[in-house]
Amino acid sequence: MQISDAQVKMVRELLVQRGLIREIQDMDLNPASYPRPEDAELVRQVVQEVLNMPDREDRIAELKARVDAGTYNPSGDDIADAMIRRAIADRMG
Repeated sequence: MQISDAQVKMVRELLVQRGLIREIQDMDLNPASYPRPEDAELVRQVVQEVLNMPDREDRIAELKARVDAGTYNPSGDDIADAMIRRAIADRMG
């Protein structure tokens, strides 16, 4: 499952709304720090909202076609960004 920018933005906005962070740079991204017991309900809510989002079958088909055609060449920045988003999502699930 690819974590979209919209999903990451949604998580950030929920954290800001609940006063858990002021800005994304305030987050402690050390995996050993999460999940905190006091964040359990927030984590449950965010996970449920992400799970309720529709699958992105069109995006999957597009990427598969590009891979099959040999035209999918993500940059190092794209790969790093995806890895960071995936790590955040995995820690929340």
